[in-house]
Amino acid sequence: MVKGINSYIVTNGNGQEAVKLYEDALGAQVLHVQTFGDMPEDPNHPVPAEAKDLVLHAHLKVGDYDLMLSDTFPGQALELGDQVGIAVITSTPEETKDVFEKLSVGGQVIMELQQTFWSTLYGQVKDKFGVTWQINTQSEHN
Repeated sequence: MVKGINSYIVTNGNGQEAVKLYEDALGAQVLHVQTFGDMPEDPNHPVPAEAKDLVLHAHLKVGDYDLMLSDTFPGQALELGDQVGIAVITSTPEETKDVFEKLSVGGQVIMELQQTFWSTLYGQVKDKFGVTWQINTQSEHN
């Protein structure tokens, strides 16, 4: 069963500024900001210096609602219309696969389902209506 969905904003290198704006304008509580520089090091895929301070993931609380935010990685284009997406949080990898497969029909896979350091199974897809979805398994262990 899907645990919830959150609005997810993608910025083009100015995520830190966006977090401050939403904190001030919306009275948001900043729960977590993680930069690309905070990621575990991978010698096969080093993070370029210009990306280290960019927002990998930010979690803000606005009233009873969660707002998520990240920057695009340097070199990746941010297309008009892709600034806001929806993050789906599931309980199991099986649910993640089911949601991902159904949203992929007639759409475009952006990031294949895979294990990440923050999730047992995570992927991104743009559905046939142009909506970007991030599907994330959030088990008791992560």
